[in-house]
Amino acid sequence: MKKQATLFWITLFSIAMGLFECIVVIYLRKIYYPEGFDFPLKMMDSGTIGIELLRESATLIMLAAIGIITGRTKIEKFGWFLYAFAIWDIFYYIFLKLLIGWPQSMLSWDILFLIPVTWIGPVLAPVINSITMIVLAWLILGKTKISTSIIISTVEWVLLIIGSVIVIISYTIDYIQFMIGKFDFSEFIDPVMSQKVTELACSYIPIHFPWGIYGLGVLLHLAAVGMIGRRRFKS
Repeated sequence: MKKQATLFWITLFSIAMGLFECIVVIYLRKIYYPEGFDFPLKMMDSGTIGIELLRESATLIMLAAIGIITGRTKIEKFGWFLYAFAIWDIFYYIFLKLLIGWPQSMLSWDILFLIPVTWIGPVLAPVINSITMIVLAWLILGKTKISTSIIISTVEWVLLIIGSVIVIISYTIDYIQFMIGKFDFSEFIDPVMSQKVTELACSYIPIHFPWGIYGLGVLLHLAAVGMIGRRRFKS
């Protein structure tokens, strides 16, 4: 399949996934937040939480599968995964805005992920990450021949990985500090305490997002993208 056709179908698939994810979330919000989504969170039973974790895991597997099936080399597989993930994430928010008028602004708080702990941040943050992923994917997939496929150096990988870890910390640090401040670690894994832990988690209200920490992670990403891009256009 020609690259243009591959790009079309991967884009269409990712947009459709974004719509599908949006519809699932709309159903959940109609059930738990009929007055509109906001913090603090409404209590969900453990079965529903488990199903949500399965749904998120399935989403990651589907996006990874797209990259594995489509890419010819390991780096191309990574590039297609990045592209599919970013398009899915951006259009998820676009469809939410079109269908239910949410988010009210790019700074509206959202639950971004639940694995391995809850990720929380303003909508703008994951959108910035997704745009960066699209640029990186374009740099990776711009080459057309396997023999000339772009190579990401060790330094660039280190920048990308450390940057990603820092971004994840920015999404989770406030929530983790809130939870750790109330329970010991042993209580988090104690089934007897699960109800109280869930009740505490639902009482969390995000107020401050650590833009400084997040920005450091983004800068490391941009540094790696810049290095890759400079080498890409010299070749």
